[in-house]
Amino acid sequence: MLPFWAAAQNYQLKPLVTDAKISMRGLSVVNKKIIWVSGTKGTVGKSTDGGKTWQWLQPKGYDKLDFRDIQAFDQNKAIVVNAGSPAYILSTIDGGKTWRENYKNTDSAAFFNGMDFWDGQIGMAFGDPINHKMQLLRTDDGGLTWKNISEQLKQPMEVGEAGFAASGTSIKTTGNGKVWIATGGVVSNIYHSVNYGKSWKVFKCPILQGESSTGVFSIDFWDENNGVAVGGNYLNDKDNQNNVLLTTNGGKKWKKPTQPVSGYRSGVTFVNKNLLVATGTSGTDVSTDGGQRWQNISGLSFNAVKAADGLVILVGGKGQVYKLEPQL
Repeated sequence: MLPFWAAAQNYQLKPLVTDAKISMRGLSVVNKKIIWVSGTKGTVGKSTDGGKTWQWLQPKGYDKLDFRDIQAFDQNKAIVVNAGSPAYILSTIDGGKTWRENYKNTDSAAFFNGMDFWDGQIGMAFGDPINHKMQLLRTDDGGLTWKNISEQLKQPMEVGEAGFAASGTSIKTTGNGKVWIATGGVVSNIYHSVNYGKSWKVFKCPILQGESSTGVFSIDFWDENNGVAVGGNYLNDKDNQNNVLLTTNGGKKWKKPTQPVSGYRSGVTFVNKNLLVATGTSGTDVSTDGGQRWQNISGLSFNAVKAADGLVILVGGKGQVYKLEPQL
């Protein structure tokens, strides 16, 4: 990790884009140079210079879709998934010049919330339940084909339990086959697999829950044990009574931090083991001690945050892309 993060005491948000004319929830930070974003009006954005300049793309024939999540691998290859029905997964291997439709589901209940990849070939997407069963897709060929593996999760979801497509980050893959999926609504659960989705365990998550607008909206794990979950109630986004939790045993048990975030949060990311950033419509918080104490640094509204190689990017619903910078 870049050493200047360790020396910083305060942080600021620097605008990179403020007028994209779309709402953005999808975000993929590949490295300190390559950033992909996605959002409404079937729009995808790409920067190859750390956010200084942007290219805006619109896959032909899909301009009415809301691309809630994007996974990029380099400046040429990216995969997008939309929210709602029909549900699509598209991919490009030429930097967005052309797109291929890799998956389509016309079921009126189809609604995918996000995806994540273990490597360049194996990935998983998940969606809201159909007939009480969480929808799970897995690809083993880099997103070209997707197999429905929903039957491998035996436990049915409860009535009123679902995922959130607020930032595409309520699913997290890591290591050799480990994946966590978080839900909310009437109840909030953590679904965990250690074998690429072949079998699952379910853990209760004691975050704010009980209403359709509550639960876990984003998770991240530093390693197979240490993770963070954020959420709350997006209809009451300044309420911070119970919307951030930490785990040290892979999601089995969750505890409140010493000092919480300052409101509903729909995105959270580890920058390094100690530095975390959480964001949402009521602001952004930073923790420098592994998530125990959070400091609010901005009241600006964002949907998602991601980090790679020391570059921390945030995107929001009013066409904005920002960069987190340390104040030395």
